[in-house]
Amino acid sequence: MKTRLCLVRHGETSWNAEQRLQGHLDIPLNPVGEAQAAATAASLATVHFAAVYSSDLQRARQTATAITTRNRAAAVEFHDRLRERNYGAFQGLTYTEAETRFPDDYRRFKQRDPLFTFPGGGESLSEFALRVENVLADLAASHGGQQVLVVTHGGVLDIVHRLAAGKALDAPRDFTIPNAALNWIEYDGARWHLVSWADKRHLDGARDELPNA
Repeated sequence: MKTRLCLVRHGETSWNAEQRLQGHLDIPLNPVGEAQAAATAASLATVHFAAVYSSDLQRARQTATAITTRNRAAAVEFHDRLRERNYGAFQGLTYTEAETRFPDDYRRFKQRDPLFTFPGGGESLSEFALRVENVLADLAASHGGQQVLVVTHGGVLDIVHRLAAGKALDAPRDFTIPNAALNWIEYDGARWHLVSWADKRHLDGARDELPNA
């Protein structure tokens, strides 16, 4: 009764290209991201999914819709619990701008301080991780023995990888999170395990999520 998830980060946006923090702001795919979504859809065209879940933010919705239209999978269920981390006052800023305007806060952000909460109502890393872990637990409980597609964001995938690989929240990231790549994990009834990660053979190229995001 293993549950297998294929997790896909949304395609590229103009803000990804500008190294601008998106968080909960609703930014659409750019033309590169649309092409990436189409390529990911083609790579999954013959893969069966019992269910499809996606963040309700536009960049993820567009990616999920491209995949399911090609795949003819079940209708997408959109959930705000699959959103990117809320970066509070950092949202809309480039990483350089955030460091200039909020030097002390940016230092704690870059250090991956689990208890640091962004000014302006953002989430701490601990709060964000708990949200992601709870979503995964619900999917495992609802889809025992099934294969499920999840379209989400770079920050969510950072937490997913750490959970499946047993890495601490505050450890430096030593894995990539490219736009529109395929990431597979499996639940054995007790814990999650990595199956494969950052498969981008179907893509011409993809931007990695920045290490401290």
